[in-house]
Amino acid sequence: MTVCAIEDGTAEAAGTGETVEPGPDEPEEAGEAPAAAGSAAALPEPLQQPATVGAVSSVTSGGPMEAVTSGGPLEAVTSEGPLEPVASGEQLGPGPGETVLPAFTLTADGGYAARLTAARGVATGTEPGSTPAWYAERWTLDGPEPYAVPLPLDQPEEADSQVLPLADGRVLIRRRVAGRHTFSLLYPTGPGTGELQLGAVECGDLTLLPPSPDGVSAYALSVGAYSTGLWLVAGGAFGPEHIVDLPGRCSGGVWLDRAGRLLALDREPAGGGPVKAVAVDLGRGAEMTPLLQIAPDSNDRLLLADPDSGLLLIRSDAPGHDRLGWGVLGSCLPVRFPECLRLPDAAVTPFAVQPGQMLMPESCAVALRIDGAGGSWAGIWRPSGRRLHHLAAPEGWLAGSGVWSRDGVLRLPYANAETACAVALLTAPVDVQPTGHPGPAHCTESGMQPSAAVTPPPVCRPVPLGQAPLVGRTAPD
Repeated sequence: MTVCAIEDGTAEAAGTGETVEPGPDEPEEAGEAPAAAGSAAALPEPLQQPATVGAVSSVTSGGPMEAVTSGGPLEAVTSEGPLEPVASGEQLGPGPGETVLPAFTLTADGGYAARLTAARGVATGTEPGSTPAWYAERWTLDGPEPYAVPLPLDQPEEADSQVLPLADGRVLIRRRVAGRHTFSLLYPTGPGTGELQLGAVECGDLTLLPPSPDGVSAYALSVGAYSTGLWLVAGGAFGPEHIVDLPGRCSGGVWLDRAGRLLALDREPAGGGPVKAVAVDLGRGAEMTPLLQIAPDSNDRLLLADPDSGLLLIRSDAPGHDRLGWGVLGSCLPVRFPECLRLPDAAVTPFAVQPGQMLMPESCAVALRIDGAGGSWAGIWRPSGRRLHHLAAPEGWLAGSGVWSRDGVLRLPYANAETACAVALLTAPVDVQPTGHPGPAHCTESGMQPSAAVTPPPVCRPVPLGQAPLVGRTAPD
């Protein structure tokens, strides 16, 4: 399952000393970010205004919240007109009376979500600047209307606690207490919150991995100087269980299947060296095998994976600097680094892939978080379209979170001063192939060809990067 090839608009053609320059196969405006806040310039393309659904009443710390119905089913409705750039005083984020941590975690199927939040005006002290009273909050997103249920306890949570939703509606919380990491399951019960204590792990740093696709298990990593401990902290028979010590320092965490068996991690060797993504088979005693091998000295990290199509979203510095690329699990085709995902003044991070596209990885719509000087907004991109669509996110979007439906509707959760729990719907735009710049004669406009010059390269077959010359690369100015 190793992805071991690369193809880039600045790569050197295999077997030659010529450098292949990016070609005109993508729209010029595709790589442009929206104008900075306060600018009068228009955005690179009209932005879709998301439809909003399912608002609920304000969060309080006293008990469960009741949903306020909106009187109809969810509908994916978009507006037609352009949206002006967000002014500096209207940046996305929490309302003026509410403080929200950026961590917002969804289950693998998108049915539930959890976060730490603080009630408006509630703090542990009465003096200005006092610490907010954090508590866990669960969002239900798979019903006719989304709603949030606060899960406060007698004492507020620490800001560095982590929460993880499970498929049965319970929320796992990790707390750090006196050098130990304790784990509990929180759930609503009557007017209050129930808590089931699972146990504790004594170690240094420990981080929860993304929710397992099986919906009942939760895993964590404990990184040491020479090895990384993999723990099953929920879903086991006797509380937290140590599974294995993996060699090296591991981070990240991406699930490669829907059974919760294959886990991808970014591994740095114990003695130092490039970071490479590896696959850990939990069904075979946590057997570890290489997953990404793009170049011997490159840092190759896996960001997202779609189990249905095999689409992989990768970040690597094999092209000479960090680039966002894509490949297909188990394919011999090279990894591609599209120019449209390379924005000069913004960071682009993928966070959701459209499911259900069996055997069609190039047709999957990918949702991306774009962070620039003017704030954060959403982007949608397909490998076959080779164009990045910039879309307006709702005010208070929990940036970097969202889930796709199989028919191409992106659901973005948000909370602001007017609503404490809502979802905005964005329909993936249709990609229109550019007509002004024909591609090479031997290629078709399917999106599977690389972003390259019009002149056909001398070698047409994919070449594994271990066999392709990489000399002549230069860093960007």
